[in-house]
Amino acid sequence: MPKHSKRYNEVRKLVDRSKDYDLNEAIDLAKKVATAKFDETVELHIKTNIDYRKSDQQIRSTISLPHGTGKEVKVLVFATGEKAEEAKAAGADYVGAEDLVEKIQKENFLDFDVAIATPDMMRVIGKLGKILGPRGLMPNPKAGTVTNDVASAVKEFKKGRMEVRTDKTGNLHIPVGKASFDNEKLKENIKSAYEQILNLKPAGVKGNFIKKVVLSTTMGPGIKVDPATLTQ
Repeated sequence: MPKHSKRYNEVRKLVDRSKDYDLNEAIDLAKKVATAKFDETVELHIKTNIDYRKSDQQIRSTISLPHGTGKEVKVLVFATGEKAEEAKAAGADYVGAEDLVEKIQKENFLDFDVAIATPDMMRVIGKLGKILGPRGLMPNPKAGTVTNDVASAVKEFKKGRMEVRTDKTGNLHIPVGKASFDNEKLKENIKSAYEQILNLKPAGVKGNFIKKVVLSTTMGPGIKVDPATLTQ
């Protein structure tokens, strides 16, 4: 068993682990246990009922939050010519082509949160699969990160659009704001994220799609949430 800090053990006492909290209660509690010395991220964890061994039941898409995540997102764009200029004008942090591929390969440059590419660049960046793939940074059409409309993609990801994908056990982990957000903004972000996930339910899933919902902060314990209160 991992050894928790004294601070964590103290705040864990505030959470009834046998209870499914109403969303409003869960938000209040999450903010109360966010006692670290930095502005903790509030995270929504969803345990789904997908059969994660089946490729057609994997979830990989993007969602947008009405109030963003509170995190500054660094966007890298693989593009040339006019599309490169559009990406720069839209606020991309890094724009390039073969030069960026080389920088990532030789310098292990990974100081970005999202990588976007125009379709014609995929043949150039294919060699980065082993580096970017495991980190979830490889551009992918399903995630909206392979597109000719780079300007819109850059702006949306900067505003808080994010990729969501199930992990190896069928769970989703979604940042939904910061502990410093007011309760109403957190509530709107959480409900919006949850509703968007419900709409991504794979056709082959049998029975209830959602098995469990937990709210937590970066350094805090998990707080079980009654899923019914997320759609009211």
